Amino acid sequence: MLAPERQARILKELQLREAVRVADVAAALQVSEMTIRRDIEALDHNGLARKIHGGATRLARLSAVEPGFRRNADKQLAAKLAIARAARLLIEPGMTLALTGGTTTYQLAANLAAPGEQLRNLTVVTNSLKVAELFYRAQGGTDVKVIVTGGERTPSEALVGPIARTALGNLNTDLCFMGVHGLDADRGLSSPNLLEAETNAAFIDSTGRLIVLADSTKFQVRSLAAIAPLSAVDTIITDDAVSRAVRELFAARVPTFTAVPATVPVPVRKSS
Repeated sequence: MLAPERQARILKELQLREAVRVADVAAALQVSEMTIRRDIEALDHNGLARKIHGGATRLARLSAVEPGFRRNADKQLAAKLAIARAARLLIEPGMTLALTGGTTTYQLAANLAAPGEQLRNLTVVTNSLKVAELFYRAQGGTDVKVIVTGGERTPSEALVGPIARTALGNLNTDLCFMGVHGLDADRGLSSPNLLEAETNAAFIDSTGRLIVLADSTKFQVRSLAAIAPLSAVDTIITDDAVSRAVRELFAARVPTFTAVPATVPVPVRKSS
């Protein structure tokens, strides 16, 4: 059996279960354990599986599947609310902010638009239809100027593509708060949508400081399209469910890594 056939069998097994053992696969395919270890190393190198001690595990996300906004809005909600509260502390009156699409950046927008929480003279540049709609509904109760990029709509309610990139190329922002589908120590930030990845890269080019908002389920995930390496990131804000190993790994690669507790119940502002 050739290497591509063996690797395809390993991937098929990983579709059925989260992890496989080298010894089990070697016995099933009647080859040496060393051969299977080499196959797993190749799959790990190509971003198709993750090598672990004694075997392999499937990636936490299907790399090309893009979930919709509604499907993700209530997942890890306590974590997203805690991340949004921590991100809010980085914002000062008079700033120009960029908010990319996503449900965690939406919670940051909800925090900024909440009664009594407004900062004066903020400008928000966004490609998120949900964020723009939220601020529009808060008109009269918020002091935020909103600039929407335009572009092609995605399942995550973001506007992407050449129009969005052109708009961003003419703008400058103080801070960019970015939600991502995947964060990998070696491959950096990624998205399942090619156009969204290109648009998010344009957000990074136009900002002075990139802050990634990502709950603990987003780490060590590789999606289809790369956005930027970790070297482009100034700050990562996540929740305290992230493992100690992940904290140490990412804290060594970005200037600021913050894990906030997500255990205190708070009122929820639902999307519509």
